[in-house]
Amino acid sequence: MGLLEKKSGIVTGSGQGIGRAIALSYAREGAQVVVSDINDEMGQETVQLITDAGGAAVFVHCDVSCEESVKALVAAALQHYGRLDIACNSAALSRGSGPIHQYERAVFDQTLEMCLTNTWLCMKYEIAAMLEHGGAIVNISSNASLRGQAYNTAYAAAKAGVNVLTKSSAAEYGAQGIRINAVSPGVIRTPGLEKYFEEHPDKEAGLKNKAVLNRLGDPAEIAEAVTFLSSDRASFITGQLLSVDGGGAVR
Repeated sequence: MGLLEKKSGIVTGSGQGIGRAIALSYAREGAQVVVSDINDEMGQETVQLITDAGGAAVFVHCDVSCEESVKALVAAALQHYGRLDIACNSAALSRGSGPIHQYERAVFDQTLEMCLTNTWLCMKYEIAAMLEHGGAIVNISSNASLRGQAYNTAYAAAKAGVNVLTKSSAAEYGAQGIRINAVSPGVIRTPGLEKYFEEHPDKEAGLKNKAVLNRLGDPAEIAEAVTFLSSDRASFITGQLLSVDGGGAVR
C-alpha cells in the first residue's frame, strides 16, 4: 500500500521539473492527482506519464496569479475526486536578477507576486477545502531563502516570505488538522538549469560545489521529501522547513 493511498491532491507547476516529479511521486504512492500548470501541453504530458504507469490523474489549467483560476482549480479537484487531502504549491517564477540599485520596481514586485503572493493565494483555497477533514500542504521554498543570494534578492526575499507564511499558517490551522510544511531545494537539475548549462557550460562545476555532497540534486529527491511530508508518516510534523540540498545550507 502506497504512502498516499486513498488521498487526492493538487500539484501546481507540475508540467515539468520539480513539480512534475512531485506529481509522479504522489501518483506512484497511490494518490489521485490533479496536475496543474499554465502550460497545457506539458501538463498533459505529466498526466500521460502518470496514467501510462497505472496511476490516476487529470489536468486542470491554472494561472496561479489569477484568483478565479486558483478557485476553479480547487473546485475541479473537488469535482473530480470528492475531496482534497494534500497539495503541493510548486509553481513559481523569478522575473530577473541584478544589483539592488539597478533593479526595477516592476520586476521586484512581479517576483514577489509569482513566488510569495501566489503561494498564499493557492493556500487560501486549498485550506478552505480541507477545513472539514484536515489535510497536508507542502510549499516549495528555496535555499536562497536561508542564506540570501547576491543579485537574486527579490527571489530570495520572496522565498523567505514563503517560509514564514508556512510557519504562520501552520500555527493557524493545526487545530483543524491541517499540517503545513515547506521543502527548500538546493541546486536541482531541472530543465531550466540544463538550459542554463548549455548557455554557460563553465558554471556547472561551481554549482555542484555549493553542496557538501559535491553534486546537483535530482527533482525526484525533492519529490520524495514532499511525498513524505504529505503522508501520514509525517502526522506530527507541521510548520517546518526541510532543506533538501546536499548540505548546501551548511557549506
